[in-house]
Amino acid sequence: MSRILLLIPTTTYRAAAFMEAAQRLQLEVVVGSDQRQVFSAMHPERSLALDFQNPDRAVRQIADASNAKPFQAIVGVDDETVILAAMANEALGIKHNSVESVRATRDKFLFREKLQISNLVSPHFELFSIETPVEQLSQRINFPSVLKPTFLSGSRGVIRADNAKEFADAFVQIRGILADPEILRKGGDSAHHILVEDYIPGKEVALEGLLCEGELKLLALFDKPDPLEGPLFVETIYVTPSRLPENIQDEIIYVTQQAARGLGLHEGPIHAELRCNDRGIWPIEIAARSIGGLCSRVLEFSSGHSLEELILLHALGNEIQSGNRKKEAAGVMMIPVLKQGILKGVSGKEQAMKITGINELLISIPLNQEIEPLPRGDRYLGFIFAQGESPGLVEQALREAYQCLEFEVTGE
Repeated sequence: MSRILLLIPTTTYRAAAFMEAAQRLQLEVVVGSDQRQVFSAMHPERSLALDFQNPDRAVRQIADASNAKPFQAIVGVDDETVILAAMANEALGIKHNSVESVRATRDKFLFREKLQISNLVSPHFELFSIETPVEQLSQRINFPSVLKPTFLSGSRGVIRADNAKEFADAFVQIRGILADPEILRKGGDSAHHILVEDYIPGKEVALEGLLCEGELKLLALFDKPDPLEGPLFVETIYVTPSRLPENIQDEIIYVTQQAARGLGLHEGPIHAELRCNDRGIWPIEIAARSIGGLCSRVLEFSSGHSLEELILLHALGNEIQSGNRKKEAAGVMMIPVLKQGILKGVSGKEQAMKITGINELLISIPLNQEIEPLPRGDRYLGFIFAQGESPGLVEQALREAYQCLEFEVTGE
């Protein structure tokens, strides 16, 4: 039986899907987490408590555990653990992406630097210290622009500015976000800088892929039908297959492959965000992990495997024969947090589930917890899943289901 180490942050949505995939594949699983697992006292061989903020020490712990009983694969399931996974794989001689290439996917400034020399279209960008007086910056900025922290994900802290006043307000707001002690602890030096890029107009898509010895295997291409124009970039609906013309889809796949090579990635899952306009295909971000949240539930493959199973099989060195999706259109809506406060109630779920095409609705935040919208917040209220004969019908079902829902949110 193959033995695999899953590096799982306690805050991730992705733990259950990977654990279920490993169970279906009959793998021996060890969970490496930043907090000791509930079952670790009864099964210490299945749990490894690691300090994610001290990766060198964590790698030594992983190496010691592997010396006692070898790991055949180490997988970081979320942004917080992908660099540590690359470091551990390197230390143990397991096939992996280089630490440098994975680090470039986690640092938006390094990402832009790498792609600037890869002959792909790229916006003008500059990195600024959060200590820089805002009034010294606006004269150097092209408008509209997008300000963002270099290490946060999920559109957290990302704000568009169309003029000098909006730029100053956004800069100050992001500076406040980065001053949060927990974010400062995780970000380290990166929490002292803000990246500013020219705004890229156009339709946005998401590509889910698997790199096998440098070749990109397309798993899904998602349209994002809601416009993401700012000032905040709240992601909502993903629908696959894409309705873009076939030649545009081919170009998106090609550009993603070239961008991955420019970063130095050649193995494992990637989740890419790109924009399409009359000047070309623009990579926005590429992550060295699979799609976030619970969104992978929309992906069913003709082989019978889940997305997580394909990832684990590839990590163990198995050839992935087919990554073809089942033909039915599918989609997910990430339910956004629109108001800060305490979530007191959710109604309309029964009506939403009666909408043709809706097959699952999950509210992922328990009642009586505080919620906060972007740009500070980092969670969705939940997820709505749909299938149908066409992408258009799937999108329509998701919108109708969302309209059924009502959220009771009280002040703090």
